[in-house]
Amino acid sequence: QPQHAATVHPSFTEPEVALAAAGHAPRRVILGPPWTLDPAAIPGDADLVVLGNPTNPTGVLHPRETIQRLCRPGRVVAVDEAFMDFVPGEPESLAHRGDLPGLVVLRSLTKLHAIPGLRAGYLLAAPELAKTLRGHRPGWSVNALALAAATAVAAHPEHAQRIAHETAGLRADLATRLAPHLTVHPANANFLLAEHPSGEALVQRLRAEHGIAVRPCHSFPGLTANHLRIAVRTPADHARLAQAIQQIQQTQRP
Repeated sequence: QPQHAATVHPSFTEPEVALAAAGHAPRRVILGPPWTLDPAAIPGDADLVVLGNPTNPTGVLHPRETIQRLCRPGRVVAVDEAFMDFVPGEPESLAHRGDLPGLVVLRSLTKLHAIPGLRAGYLLAAPELAKTLRGHRPGWSVNALALAAATAVAAHPEHAQRIAHETAGLRADLATRLAPHLTVHPANANFLLAEHPSGEALVQRLRAEHGIAVRPCHSFPGLTANHLRIAVRTPADHARLAQAIQQIQQTQRP
């Protein structure tokens, strides 16, 4: 029952939806480019702080020392680490820090392992806080398929490590191919945030003329229709996307 919740943006917006459904109106802390976290920007009276790391859709990876500064008695700090397993070695993860007061870490199994339909993930918190949260969990929250997938994932940690390293290389390839056409921001996930002065029109033409879908980011607080989230895929897909953008830009010239 937070009295003064704060959500850090640009970021995943469903926590705000959940808070609103529970009768709370969180204050938005909107970071400016390059979207790095400043603990001083968090209201001092915030008793619940929600943020992502790495953040969706910017891909910014906040230093764990910075997030630790937010933790204190009387405050819950919920860190969404759904994309952390794409970071080789996970150096900034707080999943192992059971000693920080009020820390809650949310992890997903569905991103890296490409099983979003199973809705599999987990929460880490101190025992008393975890007990409180468990009391609000819906019944039958994990089905047998999700449990089987979680068991398989846990048995092969080397798979996740390999995917993380592969994704880093593929992300660099995507950034290189997009750099001549878009402003590309550094990222630490399986996507990149890019900018184009006519982003909304570019999204529409990519879909209509080339059958390529990229995520417009106007629905994220702090971003605009000129911001695009672009998924990391294969070099062939990256080349096709870059070529499509180049063709669109050429037809826009006088």
